[in-house]
Amino acid sequence: MKVTPLQQRRLSDGIVERIETLILEGSLQPGERLPAERALAEDFGVSRPSVREAIQKLAARGLLISRHGGGTFVSETLGSSFRDPMIELLEHSPEAQRDLIEFRHTLEGACAYYAALRATAPDLERLKTAFEQVQNSYLRQGRISRAEEGRNDALFHLAIAEASHNAVLLHTIRSLFELLERNIVTNIGGMYPRGSDVRDKLLTQHEALYKAIVERRAEDARRLACAHLDYVQEVLARTQDEVRRIARSNRRHASA
Repeated sequence: MKVTPLQQRRLSDGIVERIETLILEGSLQPGERLPAERALAEDFGVSRPSVREAIQKLAARGLLISRHGGGTFVSETLGSSFRDPMIELLEHSPEAQRDLIEFRHTLEGACAYYAALRATAPDLERLKTAFEQVQNSYLRQGRISRAEEGRNDALFHLAIAEASHNAVLLHTIRSLFELLERNIVTNIGGMYPRGSDVRDKLLTQHEALYKAIVERRAEDARRLACAHLDYVQEVLARTQDEVRRIARSNRRHASA
């Protein structure tokens, strides 16, 4: 039997794999600047030419961008499938907003389930910080903008996705983050006029979801994430029905 000789693996290929892993797991994010070549060489225990060669390979594949005199960055186009102008198109369609909540139902239920199973101590610490920001938003009612409150809510759901340790779920959430944030802001605008009981209910739901993840109750976490979105959809539907009834009454009055 004739055996083909094994080719020695280039050091740069190992560096490429390491950087790919950091991007895939979310440790390196789109637009983030990489450390200088010298620092990377020290971290990887290799020469600077090997690091430079790895960066060139990743840049050729569109994962990294090198700016002359400005350093090397993770490409900002990664995971940008739902950016402007698609966001504008979806944002102004009530049907698309409903579709997004349905999509979130599936996506965030899975994120919560796996986060409860897999979250590490650092994940739980970040999740705690994110949840405290959500709590703070509710306590600052009237002293916080709808946009800031929506962002805090979206960051809480992003922290859950990060804790899921599922690269596909994480990058899907990240690619949708701006759309998710705007959807939450829109939902807040449609729900809060119905009264403080809605705010209280939403905070209770967030707290229950957070505790289920921390206490490793995976099935409960999935159920609570889905129940939260069911409630959002229910309240929004009631609000939209009321708006339509008022408009109908106004038209009848105008024609009388």
